Amino acid sequence: MLGKKMNMSQVFDASGEHLPVTVIQAGPCKVIQVKTNEKDGYTAVQIGFGSKIHLTRAQKGHQRKEHFSDLQEFRIAVGDSLKVGDEMNASNFQPGEYIDVTGTVKGRGFAGVMKRHGFHGFPASHGHDHPRMLGSVGSAFPQHVMKGKRMAGRMGGNIVTVKNLLVVDVDAERNLIFVKGAVPGASSGIVRLKSTGKKMEKPLELYQDDIEKTFEKKKSDGKEKEALVEKKEAEKPKEVKTEKDPKK
Repeated sequence: MLGKKMNMSQVFDASGEHLPVTVIQAGPCKVIQVKTNEKDGYTAVQIGFGSKIHLTRAQKGHQRKEHFSDLQEFRIAVGDSLKVGDEMNASNFQPGEYIDVTGTVKGRGFAGVMKRHGFHGFPASHGHDHPRMLGSVGSAFPQHVMKGKRMAGRMGGNIVTVKNLLVVDVDAERNLIFVKGAVPGASSGIVRLKSTGKKMEKPLELYQDDIEKTFEKKKSDGKEKEALVEKKEAEKPKEVKTEKDPKK
């Protein structure tokens, strides 16, 4: 399935342990094309995600009156009963499930060896004019730089897959899933979500706070200022009146 990386947040389980999570909008996606062994030589499905207003005539003909901005292929096993028009959303995932997330890392441009490879650099004193330089790259033999030498160069912008990320929670109404840990890519970047088939024996029990749930709901409805005022009022410590001890 395809999704969009929204932002990072945090949740707490029933015991109060803090869990960093990434919020991903999972779907809605629709199957645009089904490829078979007989016609294409392999089995796969092409699904669409997002929306786009202006499409070329070729794109309009291929998508059959849909207006998806992103199309990607997923390999499937022979005999899977997916057909054109089938929809997928966040309800396809369950809390406690493990998934693989693939995304494009943020591009860092041309980076030095300290940022790109974690070199410590030279001492900052005692006559070193360039403390962040690479240093020696070879010797008299074989009279050329060996292949694979770690040097400065272009960093980021590559496709990375993070495996076995835990699905902490699923919000089927808003098509959101909460994945434990970090996900490659920038906010609003497109990511590929793939189930690993592994699952926890018992999903995590999350701490339910009525204040937080009300705040998030009003924030999503566009009433952020109103929700923020109500949240501050609710979080104010209440005054507790204590009776004075008559013996003192």
